[in-house]
Amino acid sequence: MAGVTNEIVPEELAGQRIDNFLIRHLKGVPKTRIYRLLRRGEVRVNGGRIKPTHRLNAGDRVRIPPVRLAERDDIPPSQTVMGRLENAILLETDRLLVINKPSGLAVHGGSGIAYGVIEALRQMRPKAAFLDLAHRIDRDTSGCLVVAKRRSTLRSLHSLFRDGAVDKQYLVLVHGDLGAKVRRVNAALNVVSAKGGERCMQVDRQGQKARTDFTALEQGSGWTLARANLYTGRMHQIRAHAQHIGHPVVMDNRYGNAEADQAFRPLGLRRLFLHAESIRFETEATGPVHINAALPEDLEAVLTRLRKQPLIQPECN
Repeated sequence: MAGVTNEIVPEELAGQRIDNFLIRHLKGVPKTRIYRLLRRGEVRVNGGRIKPTHRLNAGDRVRIPPVRLAERDDIPPSQTVMGRLENAILLETDRLLVINKPSGLAVHGGSGIAYGVIEALRQMRPKAAFLDLAHRIDRDTSGCLVVAKRRSTLRSLHSLFRDGAVDKQYLVLVHGDLGAKVRRVNAALNVVSAKGGERCMQVDRQGQKARTDFTALEQGSGWTLARANLYTGRMHQIRAHAQHIGHPVVMDNRYGNAEADQAFRPLGLRRLFLHAESIRFETEATGPVHINAALPEDLEAVLTRLRKQPLIQPECN
């Protein structure tokens, strides 16, 4: 680009995140470079600095600095990754795409991550006029992830998520005996900075309200398999609430119990045991949608081993 340009956001792009706006506008520019521009404040909206998650309004003026297309430090999704995602598609219509997201793959690129699910899907569907995340799940969490293929559908889904009108259920393995059949956790959460500058959630009366219901499905010596129902959608909500009640998620390197986790390694568990099992919602355009994602083979194998042999581990604090 020869110099600074100013773009006016059209009506049809209202509600789009600034990072996605730039990714589409600056075709050929690495995503890492785009996020660097945002961090440095070189991109402005109506004259002000914004975060990558900022959502645009119709009529906003976006200042875009000159960018050298030669700075290509991104890594495109591999054929292997795209093949895994193609095989993980649970539903695809003219308005929606739902996948059983693999663990270890972020939902979007940025902050040192070259690409995520959404970037890979856009490369897999180059003729799609629109693809955007309706919500997010953690990088290490597997399971149901909804992507909108139309902006009107995205707006409808965002409204449902804000209003708590989406039924989300997770399967989670936690340390210890949950005790009661249903354990309701009403504990507000606030974002704090952890070691290394990473963000995490902390129970705080001044935080945003959050509710998770844990239902015990199966129990053994030192572990409980539970279904977690989310009534709000805070970052790391299940993990933070599980830690709060003294039953952290197994193999959670941020909120968990590293010492107790050691007992699960001989069983072949190498990652967070948290899976977005199902999602249910309804919009006028899509009608009722109810999707289930099967528990991945690696987690199913761990459960099989747990049922066959007792687990010996120190008690969790």
